[in-house]
Amino acid sequence: MLEALTGTGLATAAGLNAYIPLLIVGLLSRFTDLITLPDGWRWLQNPWVLGILGVLLAVEVVADKIPVVDHINDVVQTVVRPTAGGLVFGATSSAQTVTVSNPDSFFSHNRWVPVLGGIVLALLVHGTKAAARPVINGLTLGTGAPVASTIEDGVSVSVSLVAILLPVLVLFFLAGLIALMVWLARRRRARSRTRHPVPDPH
Repeated sequence: MLEALTGTGLATAAGLNAYIPLLIVGLLSRFTDLITLPDGWRWLQNPWVLGILGVLLAVEVVADKIPVVDHINDVVQTVVRPTAGGLVFGATSSAQTVTVSNPDSFFSHNRWVPVLGGIVLALLVHGTKAAARPVINGLTLGTGAPVASTIEDGVSVSVSLVAILLPVLVLFFLAGLIALMVWLARRRRARSRTRHPVPDPH
């Protein structure tokens, strides 16, 4: 079960920032004993891959903090973030971590399942993030974009580390994410009623 929580945490982190969980997994695998990637995924710890991820992360960090540009970035990331979620879930579902000593015990067959699961999870988180950003920008006249983006980056880093070190805590993040999705849905309905009030039959 811990394998699933680790993959879930990293995939949801990818929905906020595609490159942070990939970079963290690659760096921890290369320089520490906290995670050992299987042979098929060790390209993530290659110095060239880590360098490219670092450059892409720098671009993402800047672009996501500029109003209007952040919306364009979210459109582009609609493909990138789910892809990253699938990759990081697939890599860690069969990796040995500090909390998982027998990764094959959970996903012993159907190796495509964790990849697909990671894609879906990252897409859901990305969709929530993309829906929340216009609301935040509208309420703050654009000044909230860098603050929200910084918080999202911090959450992505924290969830990625927690997913590897204390995967059980991922459940609390998922509960918070569900609460945010419910809040966004209610706010959207409320705004829709304000713009299109139901006519009084009398």
